[in-house]
Amino acid sequence: MRRIGVALGGGLRARAIVECVTLAEDLGYESAWIAEGHGGDQFALLAACATATRRILLGTSISSVFVRTAPTIAMAAATVDDLSQQRFILGLGSSHKVQVEPEHGVPFVQPIQRLKESVAIIRTLLRDGVVSYQGETITIQRFDLWFTPSRPEIPIYLAGLFPKMLETCGEIAQGVLMTRSTLDSIRQATEHVAAGAQRAGRRPEDVVLGSLLPCSVGANQHEACDVLRPGVAFYSGFFPRYNRLMAESGFPEVAQAIRQAWERQDLDAATRAVPDALIASMGVVGTPAECQARLDAYRDAGLAVPIISPRSVQRDDVAGTMAALRACAP
Repeated sequence: MRRIGVALGGGLRARAIVECVTLAEDLGYESAWIAEGHGGDQFALLAACATATRRILLGTSISSVFVRTAPTIAMAAATVDDLSQQRFILGLGSSHKVQVEPEHGVPFVQPIQRLKESVAIIRTLLRDGVVSYQGETITIQRFDLWFTPSRPEIPIYLAGLFPKMLETCGEIAQGVLMTRSTLDSIRQATEHVAAGAQRAGRRPEDVVLGSLLPCSVGANQHEACDVLRPGVAFYSGFFPRYNRLMAESGFPEVAQAIRQAWERQDLDAATRAVPDALIASMGVVGTPAECQARLDAYRDAGLAVPIISPRSVQRDDVAGTMAALRACAP
């Protein structure tokens, strides 16, 4: 069966997310990933999904190492892993300076180093039950877990978009979580992950490459693109990292136009500046047949696990999310 995952979060309510993950399991999806930024608590949602399912893998996409401490993440991960009977995958990332500092009041400093140190702390705590650590960004005098995890090691996937982070993923992670990938960026990421893995004496094929892909299913591709257009404008306008991603994915003039409109606070102009070609290049959009063909193209480019991220113009669109799940099912 073809591998595929689904990423949920944002506007869906907790019970709706559990219903959608249960449907995804019934449809043959390999994994379900819960985002966290604004919305419900991802570990609480995953715990609920764990008790409602039996086979589907469950992961965070991603948990920020800035807004949760490393021991807190380790405790939550071990809890969900136990409830799911060892079906949990811990997705970690740094999040974004424009979110971490103004929204959480936490300094955003040395993100890659903090990510590396968090991984080391979490792995030690899960394996040994206790950790003391002195690093560049994190110091822990002593933390005792007080319970024995179901297993001493939980798979850790790291968020990565650009070469340095992708190579770091190859060095220390069991998997990579990209987002808004093009076919070319998947091919390039494979090379960077392999370089990092080889440098660390690891086999590149042991590092799973996954990517979250915005998904909209419609009567035709233009209609499906209209659903995603405001979100693309927001991500490119608000997040410098995603603006760079879109520029480096072959749309530098578009990325600049969106950014300039966003800085003028002209959200309508930012949305109008997003062409169908950009949306289609970085996601799964169109009719069910077009979506399936696009997923196959990603797999052919080297993406081991395409992870659809159903989007809607309205919050709590359970019906739309379930329709996307059915359309993209393996």
